[in-house]
Amino acid sequence: MRIKPIALAAMISALVASNGCGPQTAESPETGSAPLAKEEIRLGFLVKMPEELWFQNEWRFAQQCADKYGFELIKIGVPDGEKLLAAIDVLAAKGAQGFVVCTPDVRLGPAVMAKAGSHNMKVFTVDDQFVGADGEFMDVPYMGISAVEIGRQVGRELHKEFTNRGWPLEETGALGITFDELDTARDRTDGTIEALVEAGFPRERIYLGAEKTTDIPGAFDAANIVLTKYPEIERWLVFSLNDEGVLGAVRALEGRGFGAAETIGIGIGAGTGLTEFEKEEPTGYFATCMISPRRHGYETTELLYKWVKEGVAPPADTRTAGVMAYRDNYKEIQTTLGLD
Repeated sequence: MRIKPIALAAMISALVASNGCGPQTAESPETGSAPLAKEEIRLGFLVKMPEELWFQNEWRFAQQCADKYGFELIKIGVPDGEKLLAAIDVLAAKGAQGFVVCTPDVRLGPAVMAKAGSHNMKVFTVDDQFVGADGEFMDVPYMGISAVEIGRQVGRELHKEFTNRGWPLEETGALGITFDELDTARDRTDGTIEALVEAGFPRERIYLGAEKTTDIPGAFDAANIVLTKYPEIERWLVFSLNDEGVLGAVRALEGRGFGAAETIGIGIGAGTGLTEFEKEEPTGYFATCMISPRRHGYETTELLYKWVKEGVAPPADTRTAGVMAYRDNYKEIQTTLGLD
């Protein structure tokens, strides 16, 4: 991801200077609280979309870590840059020594680190990696998924099921719902495309629809635009950066008469799509590559705690893998990942 330096500098300057309104928090912390005694530890966990299941699970596992080690965890939703920077001030007022953060905009990295540095707070990034003013990833501890490889897993599985069903190539298209503004999102869908092409699926039969929002409505709209352009295609392989992207496309396909027999959709996530497997009749949502919010919630929080308490810095870059779940084994996978 490359950045327009002048626009970015203006945005960062405005955000750093702004103290804005207080963020919406899970625990409604009071900004006037006195800092804790030196031996006490408080940590924050800031997420960009607290209403999403993935982030709710991250918080749940982070709280398990806090309960185990006996420190206080302050959970705050930060859907935009102003609320993110204000949340750091809230954490500082509460006496927090550091925080885990999934930023709403990776370009906020310099502003976040400047604000955290002014409060002498440690920062651990999760899911989305900070990008500096030079367009390069910043040297801040990070845990994310192996985005390209997970995307490739999806591509290989799509082609395998396409082959198993014996679908005629000339009647089949691949529908990808993309969001290229985010590096990890682009890596996932690029990985899927690479794997499909390597397996022999023609690149010219892969049709992409860019979504404006990474949720089911955004994917639904993006999919309908593609489907309108290619009405002759009778069967579809469906992929996206997350479960929501595939679910939105599957809903759009259903609206045009495509069911489980004409659709192979494979998502990426940690549970959003599993409700499809609970339906009595199968839908076009065939499988999901499940990733572990436990590692992203519990492990990041544990590493940050040890960094604060013991001075042991976390690894600079940690990547987690995915596990494919299907209608007939998803409950077992849920248990394995601690999501049941």
